[in-house]
Amino acid sequence: MAITDTVGRLAATLLAMIQTRLALASVEMEEQSQRFLGYLLMSLLALLLFGIALGLAALCVVILFWDSHRIAAVLGMAALFALAALGVAMKVRAGFAAQEPLLAATMGELQKDIDFLKTAGRP
Repeated sequence: MAITDTVGRLAATLLAMIQTRLALASVEMEEQSQRFLGYLLMSLLALLLFGIALGLAALCVVILFWDSHRIAAVLGMAALFALAALGVAMKVRAGFAAQEPLLAATMGELQKDIDFLKTAGRP
């Protein structure tokens, strides 16, 4: 009777550990998807700003042959949008570079569990 109780408790403990690790994996996947959506939106913003900069640069070429002081304004706006796009793109790149591997916390906890189970039978 004692062995069946011990095996039952061991199985319940293992199932509880698996449930905890799966819950952690679920939270990590949700966080990763939210980060990805943020990066996607910032990338789209950078693309939009870059498109505006190109449009203004093209407009500048057209205006170049017009009067004399409109060029500085158009070039200034094009430079502003281009710098904004560059800033957003650099932020996206830094965000990707700084993120940790997918499911890193879950893998770390599973490794701790494996290490514990390997040393649990030793005196």
